[in-house]
Amino acid sequence: MNLTRISKLSKLIGIRNSKQKAGLPPGTLIYTGSKLTNKSEIDLISYNEKEIQEFTGKDIKTVLPHTNDARVNWLNIDGLHNIELIENIGEHFGLHPLLLEDILNPGQRPKTDDYENHLFFTLKTLHSIQEEENDDGSVINYEQISFVLGKNYLLSFQEKEGDLFDGLRSRLRQDNIASVTRARKKGADYLFYRLIDTVVDSYYIVLEQVGEKIEELEDEVYLEPTNDTLKQIQKLKKELIFLRKSVYPLRESLSKIIKGEYALINPDTITFFSDVYDHTIHVIETIETYRDLTTSLMDMYMTSISNKMNEVMKVLTIIATIFIPLTFIAGIYGMNFENMPELHLKYGYFYTWGIMIAIFIAMIIYFKRKDWI
Repeated sequence: MNLTRISKLSKLIGIRNSKQKAGLPPGTLIYTGSKLTNKSEIDLISYNEKEIQEFTGKDIKTVLPHTNDARVNWLNIDGLHNIELIENIGEHFGLHPLLLEDILNPGQRPKTDDYENHLFFTLKTLHSIQEEENDDGSVINYEQISFVLGKNYLLSFQEKEGDLFDGLRSRLRQDNIASVTRARKKGADYLFYRLIDTVVDSYYIVLEQVGEKIEELEDEVYLEPTNDTLKQIQKLKKELIFLRKSVYPLRESLSKIIKGEYALINPDTITFFSDVYDHTIHVIETIETYRDLTTSLMDMYMTSISNKMNEVMKVLTIIATIFIPLTFIAGIYGMNFENMPELHLKYGYFYTWGIMIAIFIAMIIYFKRKDWI
């Protein structure tokens, strides 16, 4: 494995720019990821059953006047590279420095941390599979998203613009259907559940694309495997490693919410988290199935290549076997002895050709009867 592949694998499993933090005190705010957007702003959605208001600002001071303690306040922050913005948000909401450090570390494994006045939750969002590789060698379009749940607010931190929550925002803006009315009646903990559920549902979209890719590779391995096929299988195995790393800790995080007695989460909402937990288990089982299929693909590829090589060696062996007696005859009559009676036959040349052709035909017939050709 060369240094480039080691570097990409290190980024994929979460060891990203760790040298930046080496030797620094715990809680030091350094963004260890790549700058994925130049945009840095806060989107606020403040709502209750009767009304909803939205506002976008560049800093926390311009957004805070538009919040309301009588409503649920969802603040979505885009652009983790803006350390000052993250620090100001942490200062206002009283967030622990270690919590902010985890937010700024895109390689952080999914986890749940309970603080005195808020609950921290982080996980990976998987958007889709793309044609070109990311900087870390992955073809999955992903990012880390972190949530901080408070009494009447929810903070979501994202690396870049655009997310999976536009559908949820649209439903919150509506007030003419029962499900939306129920969502607007609920507190911040229910919004917290809906966002996590949306992220977990996105895993199914990516897994469906992975399944289609496995089917394509399976057909390719059966029909005409190439070196590029092997590269695609290896890449797919790496993606499944990343998916496994992203989902397994998520199961543990959701389990802590279900089993824990958090004051910020209503007992009625726990039932919804149990449903997300079941989805996560299903996703894990699907990933394990795909891992087994990918391993089988590798075995099939090696078997196919081996069979292809055996066919080539079989043809070459048959050709060599056919020409052994012919070469023997040519070698005998190619010797320069004076006392060789056949050399003086008038039709010796034609007799020799006839014998050689007869041997050739007889061996072909023999090989066909043995099903060797």
